[in-house]
Amino acid sequence: MSAYTKSASRLKVVTGIAAAALALLAGPAQAEFPDKPIRFVVPFAAGSATDQLARAIGQAITVDAKVTVVVDNKPGANGFIAASDVAKASPDGYTVLISTNTTHAANEHLFKKLPYDPVKDYVPVTALGRGGQIMVVNPQLPVNNVADFIALARKEPGKLSFGSGSSSSRIAGELFQQMAHVQLLHVPYKSNPLAVTDLLGNQIQMMITDTATGLPQVKSGKLKALGVSGKTRSPLAPNVPTIDEAGVKGYEMSYWFAAYAPAKTPQPIVDKLNAMLVKAARREELLARAHSVNSVASVSCW
Repeated sequence: MSAYTKSASRLKVVTGIAAAALALLAGPAQAEFPDKPIRFVVPFAAGSATDQLARAIGQAITVDAKVTVVVDNKPGANGFIAASDVAKASPDGYTVLISTNTTHAANEHLFKKLPYDPVKDYVPVTALGRGGQIMVVNPQLPVNNVADFIALARKEPGKLSFGSGSSSSRIAGELFQQMAHVQLLHVPYKSNPLAVTDLLGNQIQMMITDTATGLPQVKSGKLKALGVSGKTRSPLAPNVPTIDEAGVKGYEMSYWFAAYAPAKTPQPIVDKLNAMLVKAARREELLARAHSVNSVASVSCW
């Protein structure tokens, strides 16, 4: 072997050792986000408006980004369980809270102390939409409109009950009590679908719930609609008046959806999540679904 060949061989060995050393110093290569399933944590039960939205967006992301999205329902305690779970999760983008104003606006006014901080424990990813509510009663209740319900409630103070499985539903009922000057008994539930089940069984008499949960029961004839909570009538139930026009002047309630990641999630990952959610929310089939449950899609990032 010539001196040149020996020198070249030594150079290759030295170069290889140096490259290996640099690789060890640099650590393992960072995989591009996302490279494993993403978990959507929902504070309400399956079948709720938030759950339906999370599943629709998750399916769209699976198609667009070729990544599995797992919806993890954690209902109960007015969203405390789900919100706390996400607040404690690793800030790597693989855990996202799909929530509403319940966890991030209303709870701090409904409870003296929260097990999470709505601001410090999260980074907003994007707004996802707004929704309307509908006032429904069990058909066995001898009322046909809001005025009838108010008259019956005034005749029997504290006897009629209303259920709620979210802060939006709870506040809607409380606001109705105040503005209609009636006294009702509040019955709390882990999620609105659970309250609807008891309403169907006449365990409670009334609730003001998200349209996605209440309207199908109205269309099937199992519940009776007395009014909708928005400023205008719903195009999905044009014969149902607003609670305002039905006699409770000035009444209006709505709710919103949004996505949050744990605090300290790197901004590039937040941006990637935002882009994925926005693209999913703009899909025609998701927009059509939002319209079908009387909600309005929104894709503006905060």
